[in-house]
Amino acid sequence: MNISKIDLNLLIYLDVLLREKNVTRAAGQLNITQPAMSNGLKRLRTLFNDPILVRTSDGMVPTEKARILAPSIRKILLELEEALQGEEEFNEQSSTRVFRIMASDYAASTLLPKLLKLLNRVAPNITIDIMTPSDVTFHDVEAGKIDMAINRFEELPQSFHQKSIWRDSFSCLLSAENPVVGKFNLNSYLSAKHVWVSKTGFGVGIGMNPGDIQKLGWVDESLARLGKKRDIKVFTRNYHVAMQLAFEDNLIATLPTKAALLHKNDSNYTIIKPPFEIPDMELKMIWSPLLHHDASHIWFRQLVIEAARQVQAGE
Repeated sequence: MNISKIDLNLLIYLDVLLREKNVTRAAGQLNITQPAMSNGLKRLRTLFNDPILVRTSDGMVPTEKARILAPSIRKILLELEEALQGEEEFNEQSSTRVFRIMASDYAASTLLPKLLKLLNRVAPNITIDIMTPSDVTFHDVEAGKIDMAINRFEELPQSFHQKSIWRDSFSCLLSAENPVVGKFNLNSYLSAKHVWVSKTGFGVGIGMNPGDIQKLGWVDESLARLGKKRDIKVFTRNYHVAMQLAFEDNLIATLPTKAALLHKNDSNYTIIKPPFEIPDMELKMIWSPLLHHDASHIWFRQLVIEAARQVQAGE
């Protein structure tokens, strides 16, 4: 194969096709027509003497040769993009860039207010577009459609860059009028009604089953190790809903401490340490290798870390 005769655009087509596994979606991502992408796939098949994608009952599936090629093609394109990008300058004072962030409401409530204050001071014309975990997929982050995702992650693709924002303990948030406040121990905790709250990863969530301890998370797994189980009255994916229900319905919300501390000056609430050990959770930010060397993105990542430092320091 003579490399001088290869259209490098075909490698871009191949990379997107193998990630999307769909000609129409790949065309949309590259902003070309579906017939143009179909023609590109035809040329790729000729170039590699391989079908590349095969239609099955599960949709379009890459061939074995295509699966072997995929990481090499991605590496080549990333290195080429880095080489062509050069020493780009970024002026935050005049920039009107929009940064799109996927953030859980825990991250949005605890970290982003501090980040916004920093932005207003040093980059007044920059805009933040905040999305929820259900709005995006790993593919969106990998393709650079989302600048950053900030959440708790159980598993991550190896290609992603990541950095820890902070580690957080857990606290119990209760109405100050909750009868268990004056006698708070493991027995009273277990006898009370609870609101469960969590949202990790990406994608649309599914209904919860109170009996499925393995999917309930840190709090319930910690109780299970003691041979105990709490009485969950409400499941929610929203921390503010959980905190409101704790006040209105005498439920106990066991949640990351920084979320609970949003009500530290509200006399309607009481914050108490859980009567059992719960492992700390870790908040991370992740981003695409496509954006790793972008000057504006480097600047923004540093600003997020500074905002996290200020939250940690109580500034």
